[in-house]
Amino acid sequence: MRERERKAHRLEKRIKVGTRLTHLNYLIVCEGEQTEPNYFKALVKGRNSHVLTAVVAGEGASTKSLIDIALKQRSSSDIHFDVVWAVFDKDEFRDFNEAIAYAVSNGVNPAWSNESFELWYYLHFQFLDTQNPRQQYIEMLTREIRKVYPEFEYQKNDKGMYELLQRIGNQEQAIKNAKALEARYEDEDYASHKPCTTVYKLVEELNKPEEVIARLNRQSCP
Repeated sequence: MRERERKAHRLEKRIKVGTRLTHLNYLIVCEGEQTEPNYFKALVKGRNSHVLTAVVAGEGASTKSLIDIALKQRSSSDIHFDVVWAVFDKDEFRDFNEAIAYAVSNGVNPAWSNESFELWYYLHFQFLDTQNPRQQYIEMLTREIRKVYPEFEYQKNDKGMYELLQRIGNQEQAIKNAKALEARYEDEDYASHKPCTTVYKLVEELNKPEEVIARLNRQSCP
């Protein structure tokens, strides 16, 4: 498809935003190249009929540059994405707060974890409100899973983590635990919100896309 045709196709997709949605196209751009993409690909594949297209990309980029990647993919894709998310950890990057504000101001939903995505996994088993280094999350998670599977060894590129957590963890409780952590903080210094994760917001959306469709349709009504 030539560039002019691609631009016309994208324009046509955008014009259709004003019509009533019956499905959603998601763009989910992840800081991690395997852990987060594998999780969300499995979630979308297994649960959602209203999510027609979900492009999940792992980039291995720093925080603010990840938002730029999401914006570039949104503007250059032949698909009109109804919802865009960026998934990232605090890590050692110092632009964490700026990246969250930058994402929100550009229509990108931030699903962040302080300090690591594995916090979201651990909340499927236990509530946690103490600050821990990222390696300790993995050790704690491994102990919980070994209660059922004694030989378990955590691998960040494990494509089966979503199914494993669905089988022996409790996603509903993880969402409650994540909300309880978030409620402990009132300011916007997200870098100091530790431990905390907003990954639950994206999970809730993907679990109930019909609610997102209804909200976007209400917003598009004159």
